[in-house]
Amino acid sequence: MTPGISIGYARCSTDKQDLEANRQILLDLGVPEDRIYLDRAYSGTTRARPGLDQALAAVRPGDTLVVPKLDRLARSVPDARQIGDSLATRNIRLQLSTMVYDPADPMGKMFFNILATFAEFEVDLLRMRTREGMAIAKAKGKLKGRAPKLSAPRQAHLRKLHAAGEHTIAELAELFEVSRPTVYRVLERSQNATTA
Repeated sequence: MTPGISIGYARCSTDKQDLEANRQILLDLGVPEDRIYLDRAYSGTTRARPGLDQALAAVRPGDTLVVPKLDRLARSVPDARQIGDSLATRNIRLQLSTMVYDPADPMGKMFFNILATFAEFEVDLLRMRTREGMAIAKAKGKLKGRAPKLSAPRQAHLRKLHAAGEHTIAELAELFEVSRPTVYRVLERSQNATTA
């Protein structure tokens, strides 16, 4: 049986984060450049990721899926376990940096679960801090929500054209270069204001 190949995977959560450091780690771990799959601006809690799907499709029995850290692969305990178990069932090794995860080894399994728990804990902590920060900003009057897509004069113009009955919602959306739901929201706000 010929030895398997290494397939690399990494992701970053935002467009501003640089994947180059993760790519370099994978190269240093011996993954060929053309065998590296990346996802940019995808959260680890999002299971549907094109790069991950391609990496999982590329690995074959005997191969090794290499990730720089477990949190680059998954950010929840159930997701990490599902991916790890699926790879083990397919006879594919999972390498986290320099450590190869062996689901048959009780110590390796415990360590894997601990890493997954910490990755999930980081996500939960981040969500909690975000909610707290938003609550503080709202209390100080600094959180006003998303700015409307149309300025007040443009909204008035849209309402005037709609009232004239000469344009469909789709035509108004195209005319003002917004989505149909945006047109509906402008009209709904106007109706709520007049009935209040």
